[in-house]
Amino acid sequence: MKKVLLFCALSAVYAACGSSAEQQVVTDAAEASVAAEEVVPARLIHSEDVQTLAIGSQAPDFSLPGIDGKTYSLQDFNDSKALAVIFTCNHCPTAQAYEDRMIQLAKDYKHKGVALVAVSPNDPLAVRLDELGYSDMNDTFEEMQQRAKDKGYNFLYLYDGETQAMSAAYGPVATPHAFVFDQDRKLQYAGRLDASEKPGSANAEDLRRALDAVLAGRAVPEATTKTFGCSVKWSGKRGDNVKTEEKWAAEAAGLELIDKDAIRRLVTSKSENLRLINVWATWCGPCVSEFPDFVDMSRMYGGREFELITISADKPEKKDKVLKFLNDKNAAASTNYLFSEEDKYALIEAIDPDWQGALPYTILLKPNGEKVYAKQGTIDPHEMKKAIVEQLGRYY
Repeated sequence: MKKVLLFCALSAVYAACGSSAEQQVVTDAAEASVAAEEVVPARLIHSEDVQTLAIGSQAPDFSLPGIDGKTYSLQDFNDSKALAVIFTCNHCPTAQAYEDRMIQLAKDYKHKGVALVAVSPNDPLAVRLDELGYSDMNDTFEEMQQRAKDKGYNFLYLYDGETQAMSAAYGPVATPHAFVFDQDRKLQYAGRLDASEKPGSANAEDLRRALDAVLAGRAVPEATTKTFGCSVKWSGKRGDNVKTEEKWAAEAAGLELIDKDAIRRLVTSKSENLRLINVWATWCGPCVSEFPDFVDMSRMYGGREFELITISADKPEKKDKVLKFLNDKNAAASTNYLFSEEDKYALIEAIDPDWQGALPYTILLKPNGEKVYAKQGTIDPHEMKKAIVEQLGRYY
């Protein structure tokens, strides 16, 4: 009821606003306020508060939303001879390295009486942007749906990022972390899928042995193993995320003038990095609205062989205005330029002869200078991130 009243109140303000910009601010505030209420957990969970479930323990019950829109509990799998719960996530490179193995395992055990359930334990608000360098997405429920679609998951994928109650009861220490229960839902195995992270080098042998033993009514030869991967992002880590954002906000953005010859060298010379170049202007509405997405990308991939370069098409005398905008948007992690010449057609030709001149304009260049992406107009942030990760790679 509080959410409804809050949204109605903000909607009334929205109706009274005169400009579209003011309307957008109020709409965004309403959506953010409702979203914030929905994700606040009853208590913050810290890693030291969590213990991994002991072998022989009864499977704790749960009630979690699946990406198919349904809600699932332990009882939904009563007909299965064995239950395999794998805690995994979208962003972790190790988790991504095991996706194809999980898909194949689900296919191989589909008719053997095994229910395979993947659970994302991470609180998305506890994941820093610079921890997303091997992915095109965070661990939100909506992004889980997108990742499952992109990869063609053939197993259930449940979201526990809101309260993490189920995850705290089971106690995964990393993603991925597998738990195998027998028909009485007693834990018979907890640990890794296999001993080799590199895709194509293993086939979830440890998990398969555990499942085969449970299906045959035998004890699992090695009931527990260590598991390698990204730590679970418990909600207690939110404070670290906030401090990181505050540190970034305090950093000053730089801005240099650049002429057409320097731009031409910039886009044609070899580099150690994948280069994302965005041409924009403070007077360009679409440029301004999408600029925060580029800032996020600079934070996400800045720890890898990647650089974001922004080039403002504002007039040179607008340097102070451009720099203020960059600082307002926390663009300290990118290399920022202002075109120093009046001839905008020289800018167009220097950036890319294929560019027709409309702003914004974005290109992605390999270290050898090869253009792998170009877009006149606003980008699709998800597609842009996918293009970047396809070049950088999803695994260590």
